[in-house]
Amino acid sequence: MALVAFLSAAIQAGTPLLFATLGEIVTEKSGNLNLGVEGMMLIGAVAGFKVGLITSSPLLAIIGAVIAGALSALIFAFLTVTLRANQVVSGLSLTILGTGISSFIGQSLIGTVVPQKVGEFFKAINLPLLSQIPFMGDVIFKQNVFVYMGYVCAIAIGVYMYRTRKGLNLRMVGENPAAADASGINVTLYKYVHILAGGALCALGGAYLSLVYVPAWQENVTAGRGWIAVALVIFSMWNPYKAMASAYFFGGLDIIGFRIQKYNLPISQYVIDMLPYIATILVLVVVSAKKSKENMAPESLGVSYFREDR
Repeated sequence: MALVAFLSAAIQAGTPLLFATLGEIVTEKSGNLNLGVEGMMLIGAVAGFKVGLITSSPLLAIIGAVIAGALSALIFAFLTVTLRANQVVSGLSLTILGTGISSFIGQSLIGTVVPQKVGEFFKAINLPLLSQIPFMGDVIFKQNVFVYMGYVCAIAIGVYMYRTRKGLNLRMVGENPAAADASGINVTLYKYVHILAGGALCALGGAYLSLVYVPAWQENVTAGRGWIAVALVIFSMWNPYKAMASAYFFGGLDIIGFRIQKYNLPISQYVIDMLPYIATILVLVVVSAKKSKENMAPESLGVSYFREDR
């Protein structure tokens, strides 16, 4: 069925966007604006691919990507939390750094394919019983491990943010770090932990691209998805559950060009390739026009916290 195939492919194409969006949501909820998503995705992509190539272990490839993403986010955390550097400049610098590192390490990897053992591990798995559900089972529950990880991460982060005390503390740190500090919350610790967790999630999105979605190393494998993820954070209104729908919607836009080629429509392929980016601009305009509290970013987003200013 064509619709089932398209929706299933849209979920696969949206998975790297989901990981990156979730990572940026977690980071921004702590009050830090990290525009280095693209760089962290590229670092995760090249680290995961390199480790997978050397070890032929899918688990070690994932771990390698996570560690690389967390370490890159640690640079941002040190600059913006400890040194209180400008967050926008630090994030953009991280993107440049990540692009350079991935190009340098990946120069000798261009055209290299992931080991067979890794490729087989990430093949689609039919979940027992759930995959037998008509229509939805074929779309949602006949996917690869990374897609299932995306489901779990989105739900787990939602529960953590809205149903746990630590999640409440996190949101308080993002809204009013001075009040959180006065309440006995370790603001610096919360910021560091969640910035590193955000970097690890972004790196997972990059690793998915190089290990599963492509799966071979190519220059600039993320192709601007990190910037789309930054916009999706606003589109999803900093909500992990809405981030799932947003990511999969944009995943559908990303692959729609391949699906409609067979119909020989009088539309330029370049116009079709522009759809995700045009939609990103429109989303930012529409969402920014809505001034309700629900749509607003954390109040202290982008503002470095200095305890002595309380």
